[in-house]
Amino acid sequence: MKNVTRFAPSPTGYIHIGNVRSAIYPYLFARQTGGKIILRIEDTDRERYVEGATELIEDTLQWLGLMWDEGPLVGGPHEPYFQSERKDHYLAWAKKLLASGRAYADPTPSEKIAEYREQCNREKIPFLYRNFRPDNPPEWEPGMPIRFKTEPKDYSWTDVVMGEMHTGPEVLDDIILIKADGYPTYNFGHIVDDAEMGVTHVMRGVEYLSSTPNYLALYEALGLERPVFVSLPHILAPQGNKKLGKRDGAKSVTEYRDDGVLPEAMLNYLACLGWNDGTEQEIYTKDELIERFSLDRIQNSGARYDETKLLWMNGQWIRRIFDEQGARALYDRTANFWPEDAASWSEDYRVKVLSIIYDRLKTLSDIREISAYFFSDPEVDMEMLKANKFLKKLSEAELEDLMKKCIAKLSDVKEWTADNLQNALNELLVETEKKPAELFSLIRIAVSFAAFSPALNLTLEVLGRETTLARLNKVARSI
Repeated sequence: MKNVTRFAPSPTGYIHIGNVRSAIYPYLFARQTGGKIILRIEDTDRERYVEGATELIEDTLQWLGLMWDEGPLVGGPHEPYFQSERKDHYLAWAKKLLASGRAYADPTPSEKIAEYREQCNREKIPFLYRNFRPDNPPEWEPGMPIRFKTEPKDYSWTDVVMGEMHTGPEVLDDIILIKADGYPTYNFGHIVDDAEMGVTHVMRGVEYLSSTPNYLALYEALGLERPVFVSLPHILAPQGNKKLGKRDGAKSVTEYRDDGVLPEAMLNYLACLGWNDGTEQEIYTKDELIERFSLDRIQNSGARYDETKLLWMNGQWIRRIFDEQGARALYDRTANFWPEDAASWSEDYRVKVLSIIYDRLKTLSDIREISAYFFSDPEVDMEMLKANKFLKKLSEAELEDLMKKCIAKLSDVKEWTADNLQNALNELLVETEKKPAELFSLIRIAVSFAAFSPALNLTLEVLGRETTLARLNKVARSI
């Protein structure tokens, strides 16, 4: 029998880091074992439903290269894949429990349930609804909630990540199966769907571990075989003291994408956030992750989220794509990340710029700032020039004289190539008796007025003779 996994998000907002990792592990396991992964949209919480969230989930998974085998967009033998369209499925299974005496209609108003809860608080005992179960529940009618009638007992099970688990009867309760609006609760809906869709491995956050005994009771009452449970530990805030949340600075996956994080880097980073293959390797392709992945290497403790590590990894992937696929392949990913002034310049010119700045990029959005001076003349900032630690000891007269010598030397370069420019710069060092840090800093700042520029000869080559000399002359006049 094939292994079947699923990713079952709720369309209640943006898709965050934790959501995505809960999709990555089932995907890798399915691909590695020749199984399949199902995308199911659990949209029964109509109050929190966000229009467009499903499309965002689909788009994010496709961006990461995590295409599903069954589900929205692709269909499959278990349609529909939206829980809101499967109400008749849940009701049919709930009626089986009603018929067997393992469920009951419960029209008890919420105000009365609140009183029961308050009574337990006063008596300092745990609130369990089973202790207030109605003696003579009515016949079920549409609009009435349906509750499970639990039979409390001990349960034991094996979790692939967390190991052998045991609980007593005190954790079992009469949970709601079908709400008054006809939609199932998560506790019931996912069990019905997993059973009907043939899911063999249930991978989800460790927060569901405490509810597992109730799930086991439902499997038993419904006569269903248990799936394999794989609990995924929390992704922790950078401080390591709590589960990662928006307040900890974590952005949605879409925001990272818009900031220029590559899908390869995001997939790589999140896959390794709580899993490793026992080696020191850090950069993995998707194919390598599929080959190396194993459930028994998922760690059973939380993993700290580290955005600095993600951005480092993204820089590694930028360089890898450039080195292995070429400048044009990397350029094809940069359409939305150039300065506005770049639009009037040719694609070939932009590729040249990218070719000399790519190794300094952490994200593609860094292109805007790092490349700006290649497309428009920077404002002359003499304070920046004079404050440079290598130039501030020179007088204005010395700066002016040095600039004139630079202009004269570069004006004599016949063929404006990186090699010829480097030869001219080397000759300038000898003629001026200046250190590279002094001479090159002067020219670099004068042509860019930026905190960073690539190798000077490459920068001058891309800028071209006319632009380079014009900017140097402009600074010379300002000294």
